[in-house]
Amino acid sequence: MRSTPYWLDTAPAFQSGADQPVEGRFDVAVIGAGFTGLSTALRLARQGVSVLVLDAGPVIGEASGRNGGQCNTGLAHDYAKIIQTHGRDTAMRFHQAYSAAVADVERLVIDENIDCDFRRCGKLKLAAKPRHYENLAAAHRLMNDGFDAKTELFDAARVRDEIGSAAFHGALLMPDAAQLHVGRFGVGIAEAAARHGATIHENTPLLALDRHTLGFELRTPTGRAVAEQVVLATGTSRVGPLGWFRRRIVPVGSFILVTAPLPASTLDTLLPARRNYVTSRVIGHYFRVTSDRRLLFGGRARFSMSDARADRKAGAVLRHNLCHLFPSLAETAIDYCWGGLVDMSRDRLPRAGSDRGLHYAMGYSGHGVQMSVYMGGVIAERVTGEADRNPWAGLNWPAIPGHFGTPWFLPAVGAWYQLKDRFR
Repeated sequence: MRSTPYWLDTAPAFQSGADQPVEGRFDVAVIGAGFTGLSTALRLARQGVSVLVLDAGPVIGEASGRNGGQCNTGLAHDYAKIIQTHGRDTAMRFHQAYSAAVADVERLVIDENIDCDFRRCGKLKLAAKPRHYENLAAAHRLMNDGFDAKTELFDAARVRDEIGSAAFHGALLMPDAAQLHVGRFGVGIAEAAARHGATIHENTPLLALDRHTLGFELRTPTGRAVAEQVVLATGTSRVGPLGWFRRRIVPVGSFILVTAPLPASTLDTLLPARRNYVTSRVIGHYFRVTSDRRLLFGGRARFSMSDARADRKAGAVLRHNLCHLFPSLAETAIDYCWGGLVDMSRDRLPRAGSDRGLHYAMGYSGHGVQMSVYMGGVIAERVTGEADRNPWAGLNWPAIPGHFGTPWFLPAVGAWYQLKDRFR
């Protein structure tokens, strides 16, 4: 069983990284070579902007290459609560941003001819309890009446046609959701950014970032560079001078396993529509079928950081839960099991903004495949002065009390969520 993420193990190697020391002057420096940073770099490089990209590891080596490969429309939040907290107009803006984000990913795939199995498949949110189905029915009415979301509500009988498991009591379909091979997509946008002129340094951490007469000076282990503007696309990064952001982002472990290839007949019985699937529990699961007929199954199996020991323990939990949902897979081999860190904000909404030439976007809270790519375009427009389409503008972002980067409170949070799942 491999601990390398399936997406990274089955993606081509990135061939266009810079091999010279970091030096020179650039219009923009981007810190982080995940989807946010690479998307920003690609949009800017297309316009002839000189771009430097730095990452402490390989391109898409962290969250962008370690997720479930789902590219979903719609918020993960309860829409009634979002309306109550932020108002209907703002809730509509949030909702529309996720629809625009999926379309943005699709457009990049087409424009740059990226072979990544992008497919509009729909997302099915599965009711794990009867009262969860009642909640989905209420969300269905609200989203269709107020947001023109075109969702479909499936009762328990119809859900049996969608999923070969007796564990669910109904479902809500978001028809415009998509899926893709995030490894091939990530390498594809990295190669495209380099092809358009971006300079990308892998395994090059940012050691210091200081204001400079020409903008910002960036210091790395291999040299220094100056950039007029800087984009921080670092997510949960624990490397570099990012303390202000670490107090506002909680790194939460997310874990995934992938089976050996399954017979098409088995998948036709279990998941005939090959959609994205998410369960309705607070500590729930997400799953989908890959293009080579494997079942990918993930979730917050343990509330901890990700490391080799935690990943193994989480993998055992995931396997148990997979077999509970699909008993026929009890003897199926598991080929991959890995973990990664989700950049969770306190309210699970992203944050993005700018301050005197310093731009940032992060806090996608487990729903970043589409939004990170979209925010790269939003930031690029902000950098070049074209527009300001930031859907998260105006959100307050206070530090989390008692949090300075190491989430010591995760076990207590996990226990609280387990209690909520029991009685909710």
